Amino acid sequence: MTDKKTELASEEKICGSECYKMLSSGTEEIIQTDQLSNKLSSHTPLTIKLGFDPTAPDIHLGHSVVLRKIRQFQTLGHRIRIIIGDFTGMIGDPTGKSQIRKRLSPEEVAENAETYKKQIFKIIDPGKTEILLNSEWLSPKRFTDVLELLSHYTVARLLERDDFSKRFQNNQPISMIEMMYPLIQGYDSVVLKADIEIGGTDQKFNMLVGRELMRTYGMEPQVIITMPILEGLDGGQKMSKSLKNYVGICDSPSEMFGKIMSIPDTLIIRYFSLLTDCSPEEISSMQNDLTKGINPRDIKIRLAQTIVRQYHTAAEAEAAAHDFFTVFSQKGIPENISEITISPEPIWIVDLIARTGYLNSNNEIRRQIKAGAVKLDSRPVFDDTQTVSPHTGQIIKIGKRGFFKIKTG
Repeated sequence: MTDKKTELASEEKICGSECYKMLSSGTEEIIQTDQLSNKLSSHTPLTIKLGFDPTAPDIHLGHSVVLRKIRQFQTLGHRIRIIIGDFTGMIGDPTGKSQIRKRLSPEEVAENAETYKKQIFKIIDPGKTEILLNSEWLSPKRFTDVLELLSHYTVARLLERDDFSKRFQNNQPISMIEMMYPLIQGYDSVVLKADIEIGGTDQKFNMLVGRELMRTYGMEPQVIITMPILEGLDGGQKMSKSLKNYVGICDSPSEMFGKIMSIPDTLIIRYFSLLTDCSPEEISSMQNDLTKGINPRDIKIRLAQTIVRQYHTAAEAEAAAHDFFTVFSQKGIPENISEITISPEPIWIVDLIARTGYLNSNNEIRRQIKAGAVKLDSRPVFDDTQTVSPHTGQIIKIGKRGFFKIKTG
């Protein structure tokens, strides 16, 4: 009987050890490792919290780093609870901001939240995911409840946060509502009784506040797992839609492929590690090939095809690769490009480009035109005041990857 118990205990230890090894791989920091190991060894489903601030409508590959870790927890049977911060989203996460954030309307936040729901299920299993809106428990709160929450934290502790500290030292304004953001986000962990919260390294302070609040409310504090921040296409700053250095998970296969091919060679292995299911052995082999002098483009092609397959299909990944080489190697035009239908009447060039929806504003269109990045039938357009006469079959090219065919009618 003793031997049987010893055998079972050994099996549980191995299982817990293997789970810990898988779940800790690729992480930036775990607070605290012994607590995580103990929780995993208990063999009971854990509550895993991930929060999203829906102040922008699209999810990009930078977000996928955290979502891919969530998916690993799902495969082990743990409870995934995604918090869409529709309430906190109306405040706007001040993380990394040097000035007061513009507050979004409830309608804008609600619209972005719905878009998030659809996009995250490209990565994680919807059948094993619970989506919650933090307005469900925050909106009914009374002012006395808010005062109670505020009593559990000090201004001095909040000013330890890097962005608040810098703004305070530079005599830049910090609104009271911004200072409440970490507390409100942390309170979500109290409501969920979270065992583990996962987020990017830029969310560490907010997650630590949640850990402290749980302790204050008499709960076992959550384990914190931070994931690396993914660099954008420029290879320097973090991936961000506002910086236009991102790959959206809803980008078309050709757009996604082309963007990935544009990353600096120094990011190839990092992208493989953070964005794909390639094994450490495969990644190590590719690193060795690069060290030996193989053309980085060959490895980058494999990366682009791997990522496109994850969000589209193998056939679409092959077609995207074909389009890429048609355009960039043979200076041709992709086989399948978007078509826009317009009147054959003369039209201002800026209005014509705006109809493609490829660029965000008239000012951006003018900048691209003046830079020679806009072409009509392979001829650059430099005059942003000119009027053109569109015709069926005419090809608009914007930048390196934007192709559109005109149909008049």
